[in-house]
Amino acid sequence: MKLIHARSLDILDYMCEVVKHLDTQEMKDGLVYAAIFRAVQRGIIEFVIRLCKVDPDILWENNSMGRNIFQYSIECRQEKVYSLIYGVGQRNLIATFADASGNDMLHLAGMLSPTEKLDRISGAALRMQRERQWFKEVKSLVVLPSGVGAFNKQGMRPHELFTQNHNKLKEEGEKWMKDAPTSCTVVGALTITIMFAAAFTVPGGTNGGTGFPLFLDEKMFLVFIVSDAISLFYFFLFFGNSLG
Repeated sequence: MKLIHARSLDILDYMCEVVKHLDTQEMKDGLVYAAIFRAVQRGIIEFVIRLCKVDPDILWENNSMGRNIFQYSIECRQEKVYSLIYGVGQRNLIATFADASGNDMLHLAGMLSPTEKLDRISGAALRMQRERQWFKEVKSLVVLPSGVGAFNKQGMRPHELFTQNHNKLKEEGEKWMKDAPTSCTVVGALTITIMFAAAFTVPGGTNGGTGFPLFLDEKMFLVFIVSDAISLFYFFLFFGNSLG
């Protein structure tokens, strides 16, 4: 994999040398801009950085939806590409740009993440939390009044778009939160059943005449009894606190 990565960087360096001598139309015809947006979609940060260093005007180029690389990185939820905006001197200006539908960066943060991104997070509540974090992060950048309260062409503000797009996920998250304690209770009941079974099922059996464990005088038997008692104690301690 390291060899493949090194070869890919060599090809990228060669590509950058060629791009230096291309004008805007030649870059469009050569699908350079298309490659940039594909790299943003996949989060290939090295590709984006190197080409932007060669031609800084790439920062102002838009895709078919009228979105620049920072807007597109928000749509695709590629945080590494998005973080590059903090190294751009005109980031407050970029934050106010709108796409073909009148959506600024905060509107795009209000849209639902791509399915493949959400599927990587377990639980609807955690997915909703991640979406809110994205929205708050972008909102911290869009500080100008024209950005925070702007309407898109559908007449919606960013927070309204967020609410509309995440309503189903919110309901799933609430259901997940309600079902989680029930699942914990079931797991806890099964766990304590196993613990009690271990406590009352004496290893090696008992003496038929006296009823005492056969391994009563063995050190490992004492270790077993103490370990089982400690596990029961901590189970009741933590499980009781979680229910409370």
